[in-house]
Amino acid sequence: MNPAKDRKLSRLALNVLGVFEAVGLVIITLATLVAGAFEVKTMVDAGTVTLADLLLLFLYLEILAMVGVYFRSGQLPVRFPIYIAIVALARYLVLDMKSLDDWRMLGITASVLLLAVAVLVIRYGHIRFPYDETPHDRDSQP
Repeated sequence: MNPAKDRKLSRLALNVLGVFEAVGLVIITLATLVAGAFEVKTMVDAGTVTLADLLLLFLYLEILAMVGVYFRSGQLPVRFPIYIAIVALARYLVLDMKSLDDWRMLGITASVLLLAVAVLVIRYGHIRFPYDETPHDRDSQP
């Protein structure tokens, strides 16, 4: 294999994937904004705002924040999808509280607790074992 040719192919592949990634993130952003606008319109038409509506808007806001962090840093923190999952489970509890049996309610609350503990563990890991901020250039190594 020719290492120089492989590097060119790898760079091209990474550039193409980067374009698809950016297009996907723009689509996610636009879809989230449209869904949020529809939700606000629904609340205005109904003339009331419920806790479930607020939690859904918070989910949309978290998705936008996650996309924003990715565009700024090029990395997706694992915590953001966990936060979204916690809010989604809380919204599910709020909406279906009356129809849930005790075991299912206990399972959902245990899931929220487990996700919260996961966030704490991840935060502890990031503080105790921080990432190496200077990326190593593999092309310059022998």
